[in-house]
Amino acid sequence: MGNIENEFENAKGKAKETAGKAMGDSELETEGKLDQAKAGIEDAAEDVKEKAGETAEKIKNVFKR
Repeated sequence: MGNIENEFENAKGKAKETAGKAMGDSELETEGKLDQAKAGIEDAAEDVKEKAGETAEKIKNVFKR
């Protein structure tokens, strides 16, 4: 998932959470919180993947010298 998809997932989750609170629907509220958590986890995973790639590139450059 890209950052745009994660932002959409997070916004969708916030909307579900807000609607759930407003309607007294705890299941919808929880679903919204889960959507937000999923988006956050996927953002973090993408950051780790990006940093790992940068680190691998730095290591390659060290051995090229």
